[in-house]
Amino acid sequence: MLVALGVGVACTPMARDDLTRAAARNAIRPVVQQRLPGVPVEPAIDCVIDNAQSAELLSLASDAVTGPTANTVQIVTNIASREGALRCLATEGLPALLR
Repeated sequence: MLVALGVGVACTPMARDDLTRAAARNAIRPVVQQRLPGVPVEPAIDCVIDNAQSAELLSLASDAVTGPTANTVQIVTNIASREGALRCLATEGLPALLR
């Protein structure tokens, strides 16, 4: 009974979202490191994650299993070029460079 309860908790929408975001981070990290050299990686990843749509996060999470592809780069580039992501990068990523 306790095991079934644990499995049910792991399948909540919030838990699935957290797992998807964690997996997506692993696909985004090498793209950010390659495409945005010098920008602090973790704040940049946060900006991409926070400005991604659900379908994009799912695709990125899938790419984490196989490794980054041209599709991964395209998705990250598209997200990073959005107004919200650019604003986030300017306020979260750039100040970290100045510290």
